[in-house]
Amino acid sequence: MIDALKDANPRELEKLVVENILAFDEVFWIRLATRSDTCKSDDDKKDYEELAATVMTIVDCVVNKTREKIETATDVLKGILRPVVEGVEEISWPPRDPQAINQMEKEIIQREKEGQLDEGFLSEVSAQLRQAKEDKDKPGLAAMLQKVLQLYAATILSKRSYAKKGNDVLKAEQFLETLIKAPEEQWNKLFLEGLTIGKGDVTPDELSAVIKKRVERTLIRTEGGSYQQRILIEYLKGIESRANDIMKSLQG
Repeated sequence: MIDALKDANPRELEKLVVENILAFDEVFWIRLATRSDTCKSDDDKKDYEELAATVMTIVDCVVNKTREKIETATDVLKGILRPVVEGVEEISWPPRDPQAINQMEKEIIQREKEGQLDEGFLSEVSAQLRQAKEDKDKPGLAAMLQKVLQLYAATILSKRSYAKKGNDVLKAEQFLETLIKAPEEQWNKLFLEGLTIGKGDVTPDELSAVIKKRVERTLIRTEGGSYQQRILIEYLKGIESRANDIMKSLQG
């Protein structure tokens, strides 16, 4: 690595540092210092010292840019949560103002259009949600962050419709899209109204089949291992899990 950095031109040097940022640990700096100490000429020693300074500068820039991105993601999250937390001394869920969730949803839809809900944002929300769950004394915050991810998933999944095939309406697909757009609190009622175990005409097997199709489509259209992929799949599987719970309850 040191040899490659030493022989690289400025543009190649920057590219090498960015691509191998995790390699610049304590061992790297010790080896670089050792190279400098064993140089036979002052010019060689100066070259290594300049290389060390340049690499350090590039590393600092990368770290600062990463920190700025995290702060930006935090600001976006604060903006989305503002309708719920503004003017409130203690976080409670659901919010006392019934319109607050609608305002949150509008914020998410607008910010998604502006491209602000990227992997950095999803990473930040997921990290805060994990922390809130671990603390166990902040159930209101955990529920609020979970709602942010649910609203995000509903927004993304609602952008594509598979309910029409030519002039025909696919009832199971249409029913799934109704569930995707609906608040989680309304799912039970919708299952009873839409499935054949209640008053509807969509069988549980048909719903399960279209959920599996939507999961497959999501896996194809999203980057493997990304936060987006995981959040969308979890949302779809959450719908399926709730449907199974309702069916077991009615059968019991």
